[in-house]
Formats: sequence, C-alpha cells, structure tokens
Amino acid sequence: MPKLSPRDARAKFREMVDALALPVVAAPMFIVSGPELVKAERQAGIIGAFPALNARPAEALTEWMDDIKSVDGAPYAVNQIVHRSNDRLQHDLEVMVRHEAPLCITSLGARTDVFEAVQSYGGLCFHDVINDKFARKAVEKGADGLILVAAGAGGHAGSLSPFAFLAEVREWFEGPILLSGSIATGAGVLAARAMGADAAYIGSALIATEEARASDDYKQGMVEGRAEDVVYTNYFSGVHGNYFGPSIRKAGLDPDNLPEADPTKMNFKSGGDSNKKVWKDIWGCGQGIGAVHEVASVASVVDRLKREYDAARQGI
Repeated sequence: MPKLSPRDARAKFREMVDALALPVVAAPMFIVSGPELVKAERQAGIIGAFPALNARPAEALTEWMDDIKSVDGAPYAVNQIVHRSNDRLQHDLEVMVRHEAPLCITSLGARTDVFEAVQSYGGLCFHDVINDKFARKAVEKGADGLILVAAGAGGHAGSLSPFAFLAEVREWFEGPILLSGSIATGAGVLAARAMGADAAYIGSALIATEEARASDDYKQGMVEGRAEDVVYTNYFSGVHGNYFGPSIRKAGLDPDNLPEADPTKMNFKSGGDSNKKVWKDIWGCGQGIGAVHEVASVASVVDRLKREYDAARQGI
C-alpha cells in the first residue's frame, strides 16, 4: 500500500482514537507489558502495547500476538527496538507483519525499511523522539507519527518540557502525535489533547495494575513513590532515562552519585557495573507516579482516568 501523507495518517489515527473510551495509548514497558496487560488495556478501551522483546524466546512472539488478537477491543501496538544490539529485529518484524499489527512503535533508531514493512499492509508506524532534530529525521525516513517523549517520562526519556516540545513539532508536522511525560491523570490526558497531541502516552500509571508483569515490590513502589524519587541518568544503559531511586539504592548504588556512562556503549542487560539487572531490579518509572495510590485492575485505572478527564472538561 502507498504511504499516507501526514495529514491522512493523522485522520486515520484520529478515527481509531475517536472510537476509544479515552484518547490514550499505553506505553510498551520492558518486562512489565505482557499479553495479560495488553488484552486488559484493549478491553478497557485504550490502545494496548508491548515490546516484542518481552516475548522470550523469540518463538513465543507468535503465541503472544495470537493471544492478544483473540479478544475484541481497541487496537494494539508492537514496540520494536531498532538498535544494532537487537539481533531479533528481523524475526520480530516478520511476525508482526504476518499478524498485521495496526500500530508499530519504533525506538532507538529510525529505519526506512521498518517503516515500509509496517506501511505495506496498512499499519501506522510511530517513532519515539526526544527532541525536534530526531523528530525531523524520523519523518524524513518515513515514520507516520511521532511519540514526543518529554521530561518526566518513564524509561528512556528526554529533558524537554512537553509544552515547548509539542509546540515546536506542531509548527511543521501535520501527522499524528502522541505525548509522553508524567501523564497519569485524566486532566493530564485532556491537557495533552488541548496542546495539540492526538492522544496521551501513559506508562507508569499502568505498572501498578493487577495484569502487569511487574513484581509485587515494583507495584508497591509505584504506589508509595513520588516525583522526587525519580532519578534521571544514563548510567544503566548508556541512554538517559528515568528510574525509581529506592530501587537503585536497594541494588547497592547511590542514586545521588551515579557516574556518567559512555553513550556509545549501550547496554540494555545490566545495571552498569552492578550484578543487578536494569528493568528487573532497577525499575524504570516516570514522575507521574505520585498520582498512583493503589494496585488496581486496568479497568479501574481507565475508569479513574475517564472520570478525571470528564471532570476536567466540565471544569474548564
């Protein structure tokens, strides 16, 4: 199929969003997002997502996607890590294309061949970006949409204010945009829409859910944590990201005195020089965790967000 223009891609995506219970895309979270979480997200009326690399071994990806497609609900997205360290990319891309996933989210590298593979069956491909420069490169290489990963977002995140970042990109880009960065309330979702995003991109608020594959300690940490507990560092993977400070301390490291890592030596498997594993032992999360007050079902979280969204609209 021919690639859609940015305006047509936005119209196609907005048609998906208008059918949702809430204009929200669930962020794909390493280790945390499995079929149970994605199915619950879809059934609750938001777009569910998961990283292809979460399915291990690689052969399990087909089973996961069959399982996710077995329920009716909102669309879903598959996240592909487009970095040279991902030796599964070609395999995972082929599985995703066979299943014709409605949406693809690419991270850590923009590749024309990946975008074209998704567009070949009519899927839309969004790319994670942390600044205007990377946004322009992704669009030049063929991305349909952009995910603006602003300050405060969980995991690998940028440092730009969402207000400044979104305003700059909307000056030149007419395609679909998702906004990420500490959005954990319905009012935040409404604000993202008011600023010009087509949907909010939410991760941390969904970690403390019954369906998430996070450990019980991880979930409880999200309930007890506040924005000030989040540490921004590149120590663990070579790429700057936000992590839960208490989990860093529990791993035997000082979250206030982490050295800078060499960004050319990306490592997504360990916690720097520690024997603790990043994501598993050292937890990613965003500054929005202060809005999380209990471990609940995905349906309950989406219900809360919708009530807050409606109340914020009425309040305005």
